[in-house]
Amino acid sequence: MSILKKDILNVLENITAPGEGKSLIESNSVKNIVIFDKEVVIDVEIGNPSLQAKKRVEVDIMKIIHEKVHPKADVKVNVKSVATQKPTNEIKGKEIPGIKNIIAVASGKGGVGKSTITSNIAVTLSKMGFKVGVLDADVYGPSTHLMFDVANEKPLSVNVDGRSKMKPIENYGVKILSLGFFTQPNQAVIWRGPMASKALKQMIFDGAWGELDFLIIDLPPGTGDVHLSIVQALPITGAVIVSTPQNIALADAKKGVAMFKQPSINVPVLGIVENMSYFSPPELPENKYYIFGKDGAKNLAEDLDTTFLGEVPLVQSIREAGDYGSPAALQNDTKIENTFIDITKNVVSELVKRNKSLPPTEVVRITTMSGCSAVKK
Repeated sequence: MSILKKDILNVLENITAPGEGKSLIESNSVKNIVIFDKEVVIDVEIGNPSLQAKKRVEVDIMKIIHEKVHPKADVKVNVKSVATQKPTNEIKGKEIPGIKNIIAVASGKGGVGKSTITSNIAVTLSKMGFKVGVLDADVYGPSTHLMFDVANEKPLSVNVDGRSKMKPIENYGVKILSLGFFTQPNQAVIWRGPMASKALKQMIFDGAWGELDFLIIDLPPGTGDVHLSIVQALPITGAVIVSTPQNIALADAKKGVAMFKQPSINVPVLGIVENMSYFSPPELPENKYYIFGKDGAKNLAEDLDTTFLGEVPLVQSIREAGDYGSPAALQNDTKIENTFIDITKNVVSELVKRNKSLPPTEVVRITTMSGCSAVKK
C-alpha cells in the first residue's frame, strides 16, 4: 500500500496546533511534505514557541498518520515556531470635526525661532485663502498672542450644539488659542505634566474652531509630556521641525525627528526649516555671512531622509515684526514674503504627498487656491 500526499493532507485537517484555533491545513502551517516509499518527512510552522506545543504537534501528526494512513510509515516531523508579529499600538487621538489637517511645529531646543516660523506659515496660508488656526501649546512660554498683537484679548464663551466653548481670538485671518490669554504677563506657569496636559486638552476640545483647513500647533521645545499629550489627543497629520544651522541645535533637532518617528507615535515628518541661516547687512545686501554655520539643517534633512523645506535669513525686520505683533510675511518686504511663501508651499506639497499614501477613505481632494493646493481629507 503506497502512501499518497493527498491522504496526508486529509488527515492533517484534523490536527490543530495548541492555541491557534485552526487546523494545520487551514492555517497554512504545513510547509512541505516529502514521501519516499514509506518514509514521510513533514515540515510544519506554528505560532506557539513553547517546546511542549512543538512536541504535541509532532506526536499528533505521527499518531494520526499511523492510525489513518499507514501503520508502518516512517514519519519524521520538523516543527518550527514562527512568532506572529503583533501590530504596534500607535498613540492616536480623535479627530476634531471640521479640521482637515493638523500640523505640529516643533524644535529640539528653545530659541531657534519656532514660534516665528509658526506665525509666518499661518498668515501665509491665510493669505493663500485657507482657513487657519494656531494652537499655542507652549504652556510654559506662550508667545503666539504677542506675535499676533492680541495680548489684551480674552476668548469669549459661545454655545455650540448645547455646549459652552471658547471662541478663538482672530487676527490677520488666523484663529488663535493660547494659554497666554489666561495668564498675567509676569505670572510664571508652574505646573506638573498632568496639569499642563489638562489645560491643553481644554483648549483643543473646548475651542470653537469651526471649519479649518489647517490647525497649526506650536509645540514647546524639546520632547516631553506636552508632546506626548498632543499626539495622544489629536491625529497629527504631519510635523515640521525648526532648527538653526549650528551643531548644538541640529543635535536636538535630530531628537525631535526621532520622537515623531517612534513606532508608537509614527507621525510623518514633513521636513525641516532652517532659521537664521545667514546674515546680509543692509549696506551689502548681496553678501551672506553664515554666523551659525552653513547648510546645517539642509544636510541634516538629507541624513534623515526628510525634506528640506527652506531657509530663513537672520533679518532684523523679522524679529521686530514678531515683537510688534505683525508677522513678517505681512510686511511690504517682497524677499521675506517670498521666503515664507516658498516654505509654506513646500509644507503643503509634502502634506499632499503624505495624504496620498493614506487608505482610500482618507485620501485628500485638492483644490487650487492662489497658486497653492488645498489639502482636504
